[in-house]
Amino acid sequence: MTESHFPQPIVFDTCCSAALACFVRNGFHGTSIREIASEAGLSVPGLYHHYPSKAALLEKLCEVSMHELHTALILARESATTTLGRFDALVACLLEFHAEFGEVAFVTYSEIRSLQPEPREQHIASRRGVEQYLIDAVTDGAAEGIFATPEPRHVARAITHICLGVAQWFRHGGPLSVDEIVGIYTEISRDTARYVR
Repeated sequence: MTESHFPQPIVFDTCCSAALACFVRNGFHGTSIREIASEAGLSVPGLYHHYPSKAALLEKLCEVSMHELHTALILARESATTTLGRFDALVACLLEFHAEFGEVAFVTYSEIRSLQPEPREQHIASRRGVEQYLIDAVTDGAAEGIFATPEPRHVARAITHICLGVAQWFRHGGPLSVDEIVGIYTEISRDTARYVR
């Protein structure tokens, strides 16, 4: 087994964990504050003591998960000694995040429109930053002749969405392990960038 980019689970407080469970089951708009409070073992006033609104809970889920993802991606990028190694490490990190933390990855992506305007713009900017790590790696690879794609930006965007898609179908205990997913999809990502072997 390869070394994990996420050796520790992403930890949310009780209220956010409850909100995440409810959002996974019913979606943001289909979930009430009362349901979240019940899931958290709190009264509604008790929940409001910690978070002023349902939107604030979604905002916190986005903030914590994206902070963890960016931190892991930076470490992955800096651990590599070659451009191809950097590309592979970034892809592996994205795949692992979306496999290991599929619920929060899915909710924070699918509910972007439910965020308030300012947090929404911040979250979108954070996602663009994630994409930029890959754009830089593919661009550098193309400049070095490692990748033959003439469209590094579009390739990076496609790979990002390939990784995001894993959150929708991967389940622990299924036919493939996280390591196997990383191996298969890293190869697919290289092919997408037209890796010159």
